[in-house]
Amino acid sequence: MLKAAAKRPELSGPLFVEDITTMVLCKPKLLPLKSLTLEKLEKMHQAAQDTIRQQEMAEKDQRQITH
Repeated sequence: MLKAAAKRPELSGPLFVEDITTMVLCKPKLLPLKSLTLEKLEKMHQAAQDTIRQQEMAEKDQRQITH
C-alpha cells in the first residue's frame, strides 16, 4: 500500500479514521415460552396420567362386573 500511496499524491498524507460505535438493531428473535425438553416431559407426564386413568377405569369396571 505504501507504493500505491507514493504514486498518488492525494494518498501520501496522513490518514485519519474515526471509529464511531453505533448501536445496530437486529430483528428480535422470538423465544419459545417453554423449552422443547419441558414440552416433552409434559407430554410424557400426560401420557402416564392417561394410562393410570385407563387402568383405574378398567379396575373399576372389573369390580362392578364381579359384584
